[in-house]
Amino acid sequence: MGDGDAGLTRTERRKEETRRKILDAALEVFAERGYHEAIVDEIVRVSRTSKGAFYFHFPSKQDIYLKLVDELIDRLARRVEAAIGRERGAAAKVDAALATVFESFASHQQLARILLLDVVGLGRAFDHKLVEARASLAGVIRCYLDQAIAEGSIAPLDTEIAAYAWLGAIDEVVVRWLHTGEASLLDRARPALRELLLRSVGVTRGNEQDGQDRG
Repeated sequence: MGDGDAGLTRTERRKEETRRKILDAALEVFAERGYHEAIVDEIVRVSRTSKGAFYFHFPSKQDIYLKLVDELIDRLARRVEAAIGRERGAAAKVDAALATVFESFASHQQLARILLLDVVGLGRAFDHKLVEARASLAGVIRCYLDQAIAEGSIAPLDTEIAAYAWLGAIDEVVVRWLHTGEASLLDRARPALRELLLRSVGVTRGNEQDGQDRG
């Protein structure tokens, strides 16, 4: 439970614990079966709750899937923000962000599959959620780029377009890893992708130190 649970009543805590069990079970079931093959009965069984409890918290299978995507994106975005905030200089910040994304996906492959593969092509509601999710992650990248410009680490540029370009590059690498199952791909891709992303905003090996001094 989170820090905010301290002020809840015993009944409210039990409800939140049940909701958490159902979400955790849904993550497991969706990751194993995909959206279309997953059924509410299986989520209920894995969570060791009841159908009544499921429908009390989530009106439908679609609703819990969309809630799960929201939660996973928020969790990943907070991790990336924290990783960037701990570093100084453009190169170190990019490396920290890539490491956080790749390590999160490598240790929670079902998270990557749900966010990058299963949600695609499920319908308009899911498409809208995918746009929202990517906008959230792109917003984290854009904030970092805006800060780098303000500090003089990089030259002015359209940070919105750059953020989506960065996100697309990261997305392609992770999707290839999911399709191929090549265990070493993320580790192998990280240094090359780091240099590619930095070069795209004008940071090269020769001026990385300058950016670090200002960052």
